Amino acid sequence: MLKNMTGAAMALSFALSATAYAAGEHKHGHGDAKDGHGGAEHADIGRPGDPAKVDRTIEIIMRDTAYEPAGLEIREGETVRFVVTNAGQLVHEFNIGTAAMHGAHQAEMQAMVDNGILEADRIRHDRMRHGEHGMHHDHANSVLLEPGQSGEVIWTFDTHSRLEFACNVPGHYEAGMKGDFHLHH
Repeated sequence: MLKNMTGAAMALSFALSATAYAAGEHKHGHGDAKDGHGGAEHADIGRPGDPAKVDRTIEIIMRDTAYEPAGLEIREGETVRFVVTNAGQLVHEFNIGTAAMHGAHQAEMQAMVDNGILEADRIRHDRMRHGEHGMHHDHANSVLLEPGQSGEVIWTFDTHSRLEFACNVPGHYEAGMKGDFHLHH
């Protein structure tokens, strides 16, 4: 039964992908205040946090169609350590950005699928090529996890942008795997 569920979930995951994109790179520094993901219009999402200056830790559980919790209250200027666990049967991502950034990032994730790097339930690290024309997923504002894995993101929210956290694996965002950050002064 688990094999059938995984197959059905995988079919749903890939069927929901709105657009198939040609192979591309997956190496932009989302949290880079100079480049941001997609250029200057995305530079104001906050910045990587200093692990020695964490204000609090929030545990995030990723299921196959949702996050727990579904939304987060954050104080502007706060540095948060997100401890993220993938409790689903599929590969999932916890990514901090704007809706536009997530839209651009989805093309890169699709390229990882197209290149055989990202499968429904595993990441083919052996197929990643590092360097100028390689693909990888190591951004300060996100973590990509196989089922059963945990990771962390430390982020400082010094921004006025409307931010959300999302999974950009093809079809997951469209299926509702996203949540809002509610920033308070």
